Amino acid sequence: MKKSIVFWTIAVIITIASAIFQRVTGPTYQLSGSVMFEGKKIDYKLDRSHSSSSNYKIEIKTGDTQIKGVVKWRKNYREREPFIDVEMKSGQVLTAEIPAQAPLEKIQYMVELHKDSSSVTIPADKPVIVRFKGDVPLWVLIPHIFAMFFAMMLSTRTALESADNLKKIEKLAYWTVVFLFIGGFLLGFMMNHFAFGQMWGGFPIGNDITDNKTLIAFIGWVLAYYMIKKKALPKLFAILAAILMIIVYSIPHSV
Repeated sequence: MKKSIVFWTIAVIITIASAIFQRVTGPTYQLSGSVMFEGKKIDYKLDRSHSSSSNYKIEIKTGDTQIKGVVKWRKNYREREPFIDVEMKSGQVLTAEIPAQAPLEKIQYMVELHKDSSSVTIPADKPVIVRFKGDVPLWVLIPHIFAMFFAMMLSTRTALESADNLKKIEKLAYWTVVFLFIGGFLLGFMMNHFAFGQMWGGFPIGNDITDNKTLIAFIGWVLAYYMIKKKALPKLFAILAAILMIIVYSIPHSV
C-alpha cells in the first residue's frame, strides 16, 4: 500500500475521532441517564441546546400514570433567582414546556417526580443548563462543519507528510490555512450571526472560547506555513501546528 494512502487513512481516522470526542464532551450534548423510582428504572434524555424559535419541551417516559411531575426552572441562575414551578401533563409520558428564550440566553432546570409520599429529582446531581440559539441555515452549517474538519484532516496529513516528504508539505499547509480560514472565519462569522446575533465573540471583543481557539489554531498554522515556505525548520513547525490543532479540536465545542 502506498504511503500516501496510509497517511490519508490515518488523517481521516484522527479527524473522525476528534469530531466524535468534541461532540460528546461538549456542554450542549444531550444529557442522558436513568433513576430508580418506586422500584422502576426511568430513563431520560434532556437537550442542553435549543432553538429560540420554539418553546423548550421536556418529556419523561415513566409508563406509570400515577407518577406526577414538576419542572422547576429559572433564568439568570447565577443571580440565584427563585425557581418557577411548571406542572407536567400527566400520562405514560410526562410533558412540560419552558418558554423560548433569546439567543445566548441560558436557563437552568430540574424535574421532580412524585408518587404518593415518594419523590426523586432528575438529574440527581445538579440541574440541567440549556443554552438557546438562533436557527442556522443548512447552507451555512454544512459547509462550516465540512471546512473545519477538512482543515483538521489536512493539518494531520501535513504533519504526517513532513515525516516522509518535505516537498509536499508547503501545498498541504497552504490548503490547511485556506480551509481553516473559510470554515472558522468566513462561514464562522455567518454561523455566529445566525445563532447568536453577533459575528465574533472572541479576542479582542470578548472571551468566547470557541472563537478564541479557532483564532489560536489559525495563527499557529499561518506561522507554520510561513516557516515552511521559508524552509526554516519546516518539519518542526508542521508537527507543532498539527499538535496545536489537535489540542484545539479536543476542547469541547460551545464551552
